[in-house]
Amino acid sequence: MTKPNKKETTEGGYDYETERIVKEIKKSKAKYVGLEFPEGLKIHAVEVAAEIEDKTGAVTVIFTDPVYGACDSKETDAECLSLDMMVHYGHTRMKPKL
Repeated sequence: MTKPNKKETTEGGYDYETERIVKEIKKSKAKYVGLEFPEGLKIHAVEVAAEIEDKTGAVTVIFTDPVYGACDSKETDAECLSLDMMVHYGHTRMKPKL
């Protein structure tokens, strides 16, 4: 995991890599972005979503269903909602599939 930037780190000390996500959203011109968090990180979901929306103008959708790991992504739901991008947060860094 990259060294956290203070602006990207919540009170719990987790690095949500918001600058990287913001850069990818702007690069792809995404307007609707889905955010998926595991149970233990959902307490920061609204804070992360607000920061992303403020910096990009994109609308974020926070998925609140339980997540059982990287294999339990909500890509089908994202397609149904016509989301431009889906961001799956986890406790370990994943290779980018943005």
